[in-house]
Amino acid sequence: MRNKKRKKRKLKKSIKIIIILLLIGLVGGIGTYSYISFYKAPNKPVKEEKKPEKPKEENYNLSLIMVGDALIHNSVYNDAKTTNGGYDFKPMLTNIKPLIKQYDLAYYNQETVLGGKEIGLSNYPRFNSPYEVGDAFIDAGFNLVSLANNHSMDRGTEALDHSLAYWKKQKDVYTAGSYSSFEERDTAKIGEKNGITYAMLSYTTWNNGLSTPAGEEYYVNMYSDELAKADIERVRDQVDIVMVAMHWGTEYNEGGIDEDQTRIAKYLSDLGVDIIIGAHPHVIEPIAYVGNTLVIYSLGNFLSGQLDVSNLVGLMVGLNVHKTVKEGQKTVTISDITAEFTYNYYNSNYQNFKIYRYNQLNNDIFYGYKDYFSRWKKDIGNPDFVKIIGYE
Repeated sequence: MRNKKRKKRKLKKSIKIIIILLLIGLVGGIGTYSYISFYKAPNKPVKEEKKPEKPKEENYNLSLIMVGDALIHNSVYNDAKTTNGGYDFKPMLTNIKPLIKQYDLAYYNQETVLGGKEIGLSNYPRFNSPYEVGDAFIDAGFNLVSLANNHSMDRGTEALDHSLAYWKKQKDVYTAGSYSSFEERDTAKIGEKNGITYAMLSYTTWNNGLSTPAGEEYYVNMYSDELAKADIERVRDQVDIVMVAMHWGTEYNEGGIDEDQTRIAKYLSDLGVDIIIGAHPHVIEPIAYVGNTLVIYSLGNFLSGQLDVSNLVGLMVGLNVHKTVKEGQKTVTISDITAEFTYNYYNSNYQNFKIYRYNQLNNDIFYGYKDYFSRWKKDIGNPDFVKIIGYE
């Protein structure tokens, strides 16, 4: 009996121990679980898939303004004489300078060769002009200069050598149409501004019967379809914009276009020229598109000593070139084309030459200028893609 009681006691004690151990295990398990639940290491961040980036679009802009001929008669350079024996044409351009300076590129046609006074200045029909003409235009902001025209050979290769030497010394000025060698003429000349590349070519269809010496045709670019084609193909794929300065047409054919101009404009357009800048008629002629080519048939005179009112009013054309590059594809457009008229003033004694913007005029400077305005608008053909700046 006593043994039975002893056994029961042991059994109860064993059961208690087992229960205690079970409780300890249960409590420890819950604690461990709770610890793991509350203090487990944070989950690794899930990598988000990168969305493909949109291709970047690059945009570039270039502004260009163009004016007509610098036809330097003796009345013009005599008015520019200084007391020290030099010449100063800068006062003649003071009204126009603030506008020109706003543009990245500014073009004009140097109609008379800058051979310098050391070989003797001269008037029509065989012009030679002082270097200071170029100084004044550069000071005003002009940096694109056409040198091929019917007066280029007026004083022979000596004057052209002087002219070329002068222009080569000028910093950041792009010239075309007259060269020192065939190698220079046939080398692609590429300019760049604001991320936009450009080339300008220059030709004349007429030389007043004064041909360049045989073997030295590089002095003046006489137009031919073959030469233009070779020149354009040399640069077309290397630049964003190709400009051609064309000395062409019929003198004093105000508001008109002749057959030769029509044919050449179509030919150059087919070759991919973007802008044709016309000179020679000394009067304003239309602005038009031929295919995708903007053609300014004649800007007329800018600075001269000519007499007729139609030779004293010139045209300024401004525009914007825009380039977009996206996914390796380039798009170049021309927009914001403006046309503004200029007036070449001088007094009855052929003194005080000064260029005025048309909206700077009054009847004391140019009597009846408002009445003439419709005539100049008609000369350019009233193109609907051009904003014509008025006289107000």
